[in-house]
Parts: sequence; C-alpha cells; structure tokens
Amino acid sequence: MGSDIKLVSDFLNSLKTERNFSPHTIKSYSIDLHDLLSFLNDKSLLTLTRNEAKGFLYYLEGRKFKRRSLARKISACRSFYSWLLREKLAKENPFILLTTPKLEKKLPNFLYKNEIDKLFLSLKGSSPFDLRDKAIIELLYGSGIRVSEVVKLNISDLDLASYEVRVLGKGSKERIVLIGTKAVAALKAYISYGRNKLIDDDTRAVFLGSRGGRLTQRSIERILKKWVKAAGIEKKVTPHTLRHSFATHLLDNGADLRGVQELLGHSSLSTTQVYTHITKERMKAVYDSAHPRAKQ
Repeated sequence: MGSDIKLVSDFLNSLKTERNFSPHTIKSYSIDLHDLLSFLNDKSLLTLTRNEAKGFLYYLEGRKFKRRSLARKISACRSFYSWLLREKLAKENPFILLTTPKLEKKLPNFLYKNEIDKLFLSLKGSSPFDLRDKAIIELLYGSGIRVSEVVKLNISDLDLASYEVRVLGKGSKERIVLIGTKAVAALKAYISYGRNKLIDDDTRAVFLGSRGGRLTQRSIERILKKWVKAAGIEKKVTPHTLRHSFATHLLDNGADLRGVQELLGHSSLSTTQVYTHITKERMKAVYDSAHPRAKQ
C-alpha cells in the first residue's frame, strides 16, 4: 500500500513540475486516485486488470457521483496509467478502453454586448485600486486570456507599443496575444499612476494587492464580482465568462475560427468550436423572437 501511495505522489508531482497543472486540478486528481486505492483495498495498483477497472466504474456509479465527476475520475485514472506506462512501471492501461457516461454539452456562459458596456461604464474612479481593477477587466475581455495567465504576468511581458502581451499558458506554453486600444490605455494608466503606489518591493508582477504582492486568482474573482454588482448585472460572472465573451463576440463579428483558437491558446480546434454553438443558439433565439412566421 505504501509503494502505491508513493506512485500516486510521484505522478501528482509530475503533473505539477512537468505539465504545469493547476493546484486545483492536482487536488482533484489526488482525491480521484485515492478513491481507486480505497476500492482496491490492499491490492496493488500495478496488477489492476481491465475487469477491475470496470468494477471501479460500477463502484463509483453506486456512490451516485454525477456524470461529470465520474468522467473526471476515470480520466484521472487513465492519465495515471499512461504515466505508469511511460515510466515502464505498468504493461497496460486498464482504463484506456473504458467508456464513461456521455456528458451533456454545456454551453459557456457569456455576456451580451450591452452587458459588457454596462460593466465598463461602472469602472469609475482614479484610486490605485480602481485603475488596477479597470486594467484587469479590460485585459481579460480585450485579450481572452485565462485568469491563471493574468496573475503570472510580469512587467517584461507587456509590449504596449505593439499592443501585445506575452502569456505563459497551460503546459508552460508561451504565446503572444493581441490587445486593443482600450486595454492598452487602462494598463498605461494603472502602471503610471496606480502600480507605483501599491508596490512594496522590487516585484516583477503586473497586478498587485494591497500589500504589494502578486494578486491571486481568488482576488481577481472577488474584484470582478464587486464590479459586476456595481454594474447591476445579476447573472453569475467569472473571469472565464469574460474569456467566453471575448471568443463569442469575435465570432459574432466574422472572426476566423482558427484565429480565435490561436488567440485563446487552445491546442485543439474542437475546443474552440463550442463557441460556434453559442452563435447558432443566439441566431435561433433572434429568429424565433423577431420573425413573424417563426412560430404560429
């Protein structure tokens, strides 16, 4: 059992050091793999058969896990055994052919153009915190980058003269994203008149908290929530909502799907294609509500 726990620990460490997984994902994978250890009791992970992998799925279904949780747990196990194969510690991946219940397709949540306008109209004030918050929200919507990418930004990553930002994305992959005049203006105002009043030491971070250190993802979520409330927007809005809005609005205005894929940093075009479903749903809604012969 002790050796199995070490295998799991080594795998989780590889996710952190080699694949740059987020702490949240690593914690979830840890829970999932310890569920597998509990299921196996004292049996070794290295001798797990395909039938036993199937038994683990039935065991999880019996515990009434939701489809999304089931899919993630099996995905964690599949990834773990793929790692064991690469490390030459296992001879097969017993989860490779295991199928999980089909997930319902969930369309991303986004803001309509009038809601985006309301949000930016609410961003008033000239304090260092106001300037910082406006720069963060302009950047999130103006570039579509992830909140995890925003917190990692250093001053050296900004090339405001060229309207470009260098971003460190998933798997430590670097990419250049474009930003518009509004985001550049907000960043210049923050850097010139706000950041220097927040900085406590010689930190390279772009966005700083009240103590002068690098902002966390949770802090940015709270900042956005505050301004969404100030704008009178009642739907739930997260930094990822602004990323979804960025992609949706680009496609609505004729942007090329592959171009949007590059800007978002998606490795697969199929990930980006979910946004085409949003535009189709919107077109249907507009047609149904506006055309006199759409509904009888």
